[in-house]
Amino acid sequence: MSAPTIPSVLLSRVAATVALATAALTATIVAPGLTQQASANPVSIRALKIAASKQGSPYRWGATGPYSFDCSGLTSYAFRKAGRILPRTAAAQYHRTRHISASARRPGDLVFFHHGGYVYHVGVYAGHNRIWHAPRTGTRVRLERIWTRHVWYGRVR
Repeated sequence: MSAPTIPSVLLSRVAATVALATAALTATIVAPGLTQQASANPVSIRALKIAASKQGSPYRWGATGPYSFDCSGLTSYAFRKAGRILPRTAAAQYHRTRHISASARRPGDLVFFHHGGYVYHVGVYAGHNRIWHAPRTGTRVRLERIWTRHVWYGRVR
């Protein structure tokens, strides 16, 4: 008596289901709001994924990658790899983006932290009020909640 075989059609359906579930889970980890934001700019989404891929890289002032970063070094690296050139500093990046409201923000947009009119930090919006960023000396690139209301948002064109 031979063992029963599983039809190849059923196996391919199972494989497809596993692949789709894995892709959805991966997107949710990189950008928690990504699955709900299908209208986001493909370049910005690529930049978001590139920034997320640098998780754990050490912060180093003035560094632009590929192994260590400061905040604007991470954002300029991610967008350059995704096909857009950004200026070197957070303030210059802010002036190069299209300014948008918090309600219009989407994964892949830039989040600029400011004190008065001075922009001092930048990260890549990942959805659900979180950013990928290189925080400061002694830390590493990480996903973190936005900790203040003193932020502006910009969309890379």
